[in-house]
Amino acid sequence: VYVSLSISLSISMMSLKRSHLCFSIPEGNECIKAIAKSCGECIQVGAKCGWCMDPGFLKQGEATSTRCDELESLRKRGCSSTKVENPQGSQWILKNKAVTNRIKGAENLRAEDITQIQPQKLTLSLRLGEPQSFNLKFKRAEDYPIDLYYLMDLSYSMKDDLENVKNLGTQLMLEMSKITSDFRIGFGSFVEKKLLNPCTGDQNCTSPFSYKNLLTLTSNGQEFNTLVGQQQIDGNLDSPEGGFDAIMQVAVCGEHIGWRNVTRLLVFSTDAGFHFAGDGKLGGIVLPNDGKCHLENNMYTMSHYYDHPSIAHLVQKLSDNNIQTIFAVTEEFQPVYMELKNLIPKSAVGILSANSSNVINLIIDAYNSLSSEVILENSKLPEGVTIMYQSRCKNGVTGEGEMGRKCSDISIGDDVSFTIRITAKQCPKMGKPETIKIKPLGFNEEVEITLNFICECDCHKDGIENSDICHNGNGTYECGACRCNEGRIGRQCECSTNEVTIEDLDKSCRKDRGTDICSNNGDCVCGTCECKKRENPEERYSGMFCECDNFNCDRSNNKLCGGHGHCECRWCICDANWTGSACDCSLDTTTCLASNKQICNGRGTCECGTCKCTNPKFQGPSCEICPTCPGVCTEHKECVQCRAFGTGEKKDTCERDCSYFNLIKVKDRDKLPQPGQAFPLMHCKERDANDCWFYYTYAVNKKSEKEVHVVETLECPKGSDIIPIVGWRGGGHRADRPGFASHLEAAHDHP
Repeated sequence: VYVSLSISLSISMMSLKRSHLCFSIPEGNECIKAIAKSCGECIQVGAKCGWCMDPGFLKQGEATSTRCDELESLRKRGCSSTKVENPQGSQWILKNKAVTNRIKGAENLRAEDITQIQPQKLTLSLRLGEPQSFNLKFKRAEDYPIDLYYLMDLSYSMKDDLENVKNLGTQLMLEMSKITSDFRIGFGSFVEKKLLNPCTGDQNCTSPFSYKNLLTLTSNGQEFNTLVGQQQIDGNLDSPEGGFDAIMQVAVCGEHIGWRNVTRLLVFSTDAGFHFAGDGKLGGIVLPNDGKCHLENNMYTMSHYYDHPSIAHLVQKLSDNNIQTIFAVTEEFQPVYMELKNLIPKSAVGILSANSSNVINLIIDAYNSLSSEVILENSKLPEGVTIMYQSRCKNGVTGEGEMGRKCSDISIGDDVSFTIRITAKQCPKMGKPETIKIKPLGFNEEVEITLNFICECDCHKDGIENSDICHNGNGTYECGACRCNEGRIGRQCECSTNEVTIEDLDKSCRKDRGTDICSNNGDCVCGTCECKKRENPEERYSGMFCECDNFNCDRSNNKLCGGHGHCECRWCICDANWTGSACDCSLDTTTCLASNKQICNGRGTCECGTCKCTNPKFQGPSCEICPTCPGVCTEHKECVQCRAFGTGEKKDTCERDCSYFNLIKVKDRDKLPQPGQAFPLMHCKERDANDCWFYYTYAVNKKSEKEVHVVETLECPKGSDIIPIVGWRGGGHRADRPGFASHLEAAHDHP
C-alpha cells in the first residue's frame, strides 16, 4: 500500500523530521513495521523479531530501527548470531508431587496427603507471541473422602418426603461405605423468606424460614436420623421456594457446615421451583445478595435484608468452594432444574419419587455421574493473556477448544492428561508477575502458575546512562545503540530539536542542488538521511543520500544477479567463478572439456561454460560433431536402414545400437530438408542388399540433437532391369561404391 502524505508541521516538529516523500507501509514483516527504537520495543513486537547489538551493523543511511528484523533477515544482513538479542520463554516446575496410587483398605491417608493433579506449582516466562506449553495429569483416587450435605425443602408439600428422609443417615452411610471409608453427612432445611404463618386450622407447622443449618457434617449416621426425625414441615404462600438463599449460605459458611478439603456434595431436595435475583422486590427487598455468610445460631439472619442470589452468583460461589450439586426434584420440575444444571458446571439432576423413597439410589447414581467427569477451569486471566486446552482421555479420545477442557467416563484409578498452552500478547501495565490458577471443577486441588513477562532485553541491564558514545552524554548506550534523552535526536543523539533549522536539513540531505532530499528514498533526520524501509525485508536503500539499493541490478533467469552474486548500489558483485553484468557467465571450463581432456576438442573457445566452435563445420557441446564431413553417410547407413525399414546388418541390435538420433520419415525426396537452414546438413543416398536405394539427411540441430530425415519408401529396380543390375552389382559394386559415396558426400548440397 502506498500512501502519499503532505504534512504541514511546525518548525520544531520539522526540525525533528522532514520528508516530502511517498512511503510504503509494510504488510508482511511485523518487525520492520514496528519501527522499534530500542531492543525492548523490538522483542515485544513478536517472537520472530530479534535485535542486532553489533555496533557496526548499520550501513550508512540505515535508521536505528533497522536493527529490529526477522532472525533470518538479520543473519543474511551480516549480524552474527552471538550479536542477536532474541530472548526465549522458559518454564520451571516448582512442585511436582506424583498423583496418589491409593488402594481401598490400605493405610489411611489424610485428605491433604492425597494428590489427584500433577504438577501443583510452576513458573512460566513468556515472550510475547511465543506460547509456553505444559502437561497436566489427573488421576481419580480410590477411597477418596466425601462430605455430603443434604439440604431439604420443608414446605408443607414435602411432608411425606420428610418421613422417608428420617432414616437416610444410616442407610446412606451403609451405601457410601462401598465407595469410601471416610464419609460424613450433614443436614439443613429451607422454605422461604420469613412471612406470617400461612398454615391454617389444626395443621402442625411453623412459620417459614429462609435457611437452617440443622446438623454440621458428621460421620454419625444415627445422629442424622435422630435430628431429622425431630423436624416439622413449614408453610409457604407461593409455589417457588427460597432455596437459592440456602445454597448460598451452605457454599460460603464453610466453618459452620464443617466442609473439609475433600469431595463436597450438596444434595438439594425439593418439589417446587425457585426464587432468584429480583424476586425479593415482591417483599420490598431490593439490596442484591452480598454472597457472604450470615448464620447466627445456625439460622440465616439476613433473608429480610438481601434479595435472592442470581444464578451467576451461585455458580461462582459453588465453584470457588469446590461444591458439586445434586438436584433431587420431582418429575414435574425436572425440566426446570435440567435448564439450571446446564448453567451450573459439575451439577446433576435426579427425579425423586413422590415420597423420596428412591433418594439413596438417586444420590449414588448422581455421584457416579459427577465423579466420572473432570472439567478444568482457570481463574481470571491477566489482560492480553490467552489459554488453550487439549485433552487426552480414555481410549485415545482427544479434544480441543472448549472440549479440550474435559474428559468423561473416568473410572477410579484412570489417568487422563491435558496439554495447556499459555500465550501473552502484551506486557502488563505494571510490569509485575501475575498468578493464575487451574483446577478441576468440584475438586479442592489446583495448579498455581506464576507468569513472568519478558518485556526487556538482557543487554538492557548493561546500558550506560549519559554515555559519551551518545554525543557527550545525551543518551543511554544500550544493546549497541543510543536511546536518546528527551529533546535529542539522531543516531548518536547529536541534535537538539531546538537547534536545527529546515534549511540545514535540506542542504545536508541533498546530494547536490538539483536532486531530491535523500534521493526520494528516505527521510531527513537531524541533517542525516535515514533510508526508507521496503516491504520485502531483504530489499534495502543505503548510502549517504539513500542513493543506493540492493534490488535494482541486472537479472538473469528472473533472478537478481543470476543467483550467483549480490547487488550493491545497483551493481552486481559476482561470486567466485562468475562474471557478467548479471553474474550469468560461468568461468568454470569443466563443462567444455571433451573426452580427450581438451577444451572444445581444440576446435573452439569456452565462453560462459559453453563451447564456441571456431570451425563452422563442427558442432556439439565439445565441437565434436561434423555432420558434413566425409564418411558420415556410411557411418550411419546401417542404423538408418534398421530403424526405417527393419533390415540390414544391425536389425537384431537396432534398439541397442541405433537410438542415438531422432528419426523423422517423409513421403518423398522433395520433403527432405534442404540446404540453407540454420545448421549444417548432409544428404545421403545408400543401397541395400536387394539393390534398393534409400535417401536420407543427417544433421545436428541447435539443441545438439542428432536428426535423420528419411524417405519412407525404397526405390527398387523393376522387370528385366533386375538381371543386369544384379550382374553389375556382382562385378563391380564393391569397387565402384566408395567412389560413388564420395561423390555424394562431396555433392551433399544436391539430393
